[in-house]
Amino acid sequence: SIPLFQTVSQAVAFVESQKRDKVWTIFITEGIYRERVIINADNLRLVGESQAETIIVFNRYAGQKVSEGSQEKWGTRRTATVEIIGDNVSIENITITNDFDYPGNEMKTKEDPTRVSGTQAVALKTDKSADRTYLKNVALWGYQDTLYLKGDRVLIEGGMIAGHIDFIFGSATALFENVTILSRARSSISVGNGPTGYITAPSTNLQRPYGLTFINCRLERENGVPTNSVALGRPWHPTTTFSDGRYADPYAVGKATFINTFMESHITTKRWASMTGRAKHGNTITFNPHTDGRFAEHKSHGPGAHIVMSNAVHDSHILTAQQADFYSRTAILRGWRAPIVNINTTH
Repeated sequence: SIPLFQTVSQAVAFVESQKRDKVWTIFITEGIYRERVIINADNLRLVGESQAETIIVFNRYAGQKVSEGSQEKWGTRRTATVEIIGDNVSIENITITNDFDYPGNEMKTKEDPTRVSGTQAVALKTDKSADRTYLKNVALWGYQDTLYLKGDRVLIEGGMIAGHIDFIFGSATALFENVTILSRARSSISVGNGPTGYITAPSTNLQRPYGLTFINCRLERENGVPTNSVALGRPWHPTTTFSDGRYADPYAVGKATFINTFMESHITTKRWASMTGRAKHGNTITFNPHTDGRFAEHKSHGPGAHIVMSNAVHDSHILTAQQADFYSRTAILRGWRAPIVNINTTH
């Protein structure tokens, strides 16, 4: 018989101990599971009883020390509430949250000794080794760096992703269909000139034809997010170690595309923003979104898109209908068709 477990991590560990040639479904009953879940199994499906009431939550952040008295910090890559390492992993009808108190920390003055730095706090991450990750009707809540896509192919259908700074980022090839993208409010203390938020920060390798592609999605906002305050994206060139030094990866020419997407009026008229990185000799350089990134949109609509569609914004790349036809599910996901099928079940 298949046992019952009290935590998601225990159920995942059980599956990892079984033969890898089987496909497993873990059914998660309604409840709040405060734990960090690492999925290092292939062919695994996590299904929640309901999205609203099945919640996995943790609160690790990048600047947090690994242990009391340690000088080592977790860093962004080790903060995810759920981290997917395996292939062919599916998550359905679940809310995943990183509830690090970003707003409370942001309200503190710089002189406050309790104010922390390194506030990146990931809700879900796909590791570099992960491929064919499928999210259906999943809600991801965070602030800075909510969804870190470092693996290969990702398909996200329905659900919601919430955050404010670079909250969908990474090098993966990901297709978002009918997803609500919610920009969250920030403290007025930290808001200066320019955008207060950025939806995407892709670091797509130049050899990859697709990066983060949004089709039939909705870009919405919380109360308190100002009009004309959130950019669609900026190019992330992550600091990388090369044979001749450690500096911003010149081959990470991020790609993000929005097709037939509704945009509320919080989206900036200047669609894409610049981002800084470290040059080979250690100084800071600025990456231009039009020369150091690949950004485009097609048939954007709603209050945040009307200026673009009237061609009043000249620095936005508008795809033609013929160009948009290249963004099919088959092309983006390289023939990957569907998620795994339920064969074995544990609770």
